[in-house]
Amino acid sequence: MLVAKAAYDQFKLSKVMFIPSGIPPHKEILVNVTKEDRFAMVQGAIEPYDHLSVSRIEIDRDGLSYTIDTITAMQDQYPEGLCFIVGADLLLQIETWKNPRKLLASVPFLIAPRNGISKDLFAAPPFDKARISFLEMEEVDLSSTWIRDQIRQGEGIPDCVAEPVASYIKERGLYQYREPVRAK
Repeated sequence: MLVAKAAYDQFKLSKVMFIPSGIPPHKEILVNVTKEDRFAMVQGAIEPYDHLSVSRIEIDRDGLSYTIDTITAMQDQYPEGLCFIVGADLLLQIETWKNPRKLLASVPFLIAPRNGISKDLFAAPPFDKARISFLEMEEVDLSSTWIRDQIRQGEGIPDCVAEPVASYIKERGLYQYREPVRAK
């Protein structure tokens, strides 16, 4: 939410849209947490904010969810323009994504700083041809993996989780155990 707020404020965006992954190709999928659960949790987190929205584009897509496919589809829906908000740590992995150079050329990137990741890394290929701007904010030292691990280890739901999301997780017993399933 901090990253979304920083991007919205600093770049005068008309809105920030969250896109929960349907079937992410790079992440472990947990059997006890569905894509509908992920969608519902985003809805709960953003409900109080008029300038935030959530899309079902990847939730409703069959098969693996690739960012380039989502961006391409959304460019047709939003001819006024798009940008991609992402953490520096994830963007450094872009060479493992589908069509990374096409993706880097497709939209401007707004980068959230992460602990220990230098902006200088984004001056070299493949980033040197991309339109990259850095959000002016504290480095983000929080990850969804850490939150899920805290819950699974019995540490409870961290305070950084919005109340509607924490309630949803408790009611459904999400993240209590880790039973991965392979993406197809």
